[in-house]
Amino acid sequence: MTKLLHSVQMQMEEQAPQRGPETEVLDLPEEDEAEDTPWRVILYDDDIHTFEEVINQLLKALGCSVEKAEEITLKVHNEGKATAKEGSFEECLKVNSVLQEIQLVTEIKG
Repeated sequence: MTKLLHSVQMQMEEQAPQRGPETEVLDLPEEDEAEDTPWRVILYDDDIHTFEEVINQLLKALGCSVEKAEEITLKVHNEGKATAKEGSFEECLKVNSVLQEIQLVTEIKG
């Protein structure tokens, strides 16, 4: 039985496709996912600040129109939270700092 097994093994090796020289596969370095992932400043609802305070702080932080600041404020009020800014981490950090000047509840997510 050993001869039969050896014979079958030799036939399989002869029929197998010939391999070329071994090649090494190089893994490309993965791009930093954080660079492609947009960061967001999330603004949460609270019972402390008035609509006017939140709108004014959004205007200061974002440099957006009054309409946009009102839209974000209403969304926060109605849904409990809203994205105030989406962009690079540095941009979001700046906006977040301005919003927190009056102790608005925020979070930066990436």
